[in-house]
Amino acid sequence: MTFATKTLLAATIAASCTTVAFAEGDVQKGVPHLDHVFLIMMENHGYAEIVGNPQMPFVNSLARKGGLAANYFGVAHPSLTNYLEIVGGSNFGVINDHSPDWHSQACTTNLASGVPSRDTSAFPNICPISGTGYDGATPAIDTSNLEGNQPGPVINIDGTAYFDAARTEGKTIAHQLVEAGLSWKAYEENLPSTGADGVNSADGLWSNLNAPTTAGITDGVLGLYAVKHNPFAYFADVQSGKPGLSLANMVDWDGKNGLFSDLAAGKVPNFAYIVPNQCHDQHGRSGAGPLCDYDPNDVGTLAGLNPALMQAGDFTVQRLVTAIQASPVWSKGNNAIVVVWDESDYANSPITNQVFVSVNTNFAKAPVVSKNFYTHFSLLKSLEAGFSLPCLNHACDSRVSVMSDLFGSSDE
Repeated sequence: MTFATKTLLAATIAASCTTVAFAEGDVQKGVPHLDHVFLIMMENHGYAEIVGNPQMPFVNSLARKGGLAANYFGVAHPSLTNYLEIVGGSNFGVINDHSPDWHSQACTTNLASGVPSRDTSAFPNICPISGTGYDGATPAIDTSNLEGNQPGPVINIDGTAYFDAARTEGKTIAHQLVEAGLSWKAYEENLPSTGADGVNSADGLWSNLNAPTTAGITDGVLGLYAVKHNPFAYFADVQSGKPGLSLANMVDWDGKNGLFSDLAAGKVPNFAYIVPNQCHDQHGRSGAGPLCDYDPNDVGTLAGLNPALMQAGDFTVQRLVTAIQASPVWSKGNNAIVVVWDESDYANSPITNQVFVSVNTNFAKAPVVSKNFYTHFSLLKSLEAGFSLPCLNHACDSRVSVMSDLFGSSDE
């Protein structure tokens, strides 16, 4: 059987087994009106690797002071899939970390074909996401996405919950915010000053578009910024520069109109999507030195972690939260800081995809530890509720709850 025949068969099976239909639904209740949300994305560590980690005192203090989601799960694997699910309520048929097929108008989207792009080298770069169609199913136990992730199988969510493929609309919360007259920015550390267009990997100066050519330089571009951690860049109307959705909404942390200058000036968007580089988000990079080395043995517990990588992540979150709470905007209106890990790396049995999430607001009355079952779709649904936006894609699933207990209550 050829690759094309296999993928066509998979699409036929997915379509025939799918009865779910989403897109946009109703505006949900249960979260107070939110003026600003600061969403900080961290990488590749499970709940048990963060809670009680002695190298991460600040992150753990956030959980004690605000809200801790003690039963929260990433949806699937790998990273890009979770990033898309947080901002768009769907994997959009993308179940890998491949780069965009920038500005292509000749390719067929995975939504349109109904064939998920899986985590193997056989699949091409990602066709710019647009339109409607079926996304990829998320089984509780995944035996199909194992290239480089043996012995498998890979556990999605908690190993029991699952999401069928669904009729999906190719849009994100950024699209919804623009439609509602609200604002957003993606603050991506080490994104080059020349912008995000065509950039798959960068270190703030060099990128895949202008790799160093000086004799004697052998390391090339150190991939600190990674497009797989910038989900908005995968959408066709963002790549084409649709008003309010342009790649210009993606900036570095430093410099004019960067994260820290925006915070100092109190001129931040309603939704600030904040992504540290791969040494500061605890992803790790080879060739970046001992402070950024991958964990020696990531087994879902505190054992085997790189303490320097853990400390770097904790310091980064502290730096970000301190700057946010010092900004003139923090005391105005209802504001929330959410810190979330995308996935527990590749969660081979018996490790589930449980991840750490803290929610700190400027209006909640008391700390909360929530035992309610939540996923990335719950987070999206909650943010949409706070901005009075309709639920989107799988966030509309009746099994997906709004995180009311963690976002507290307001006097307004």
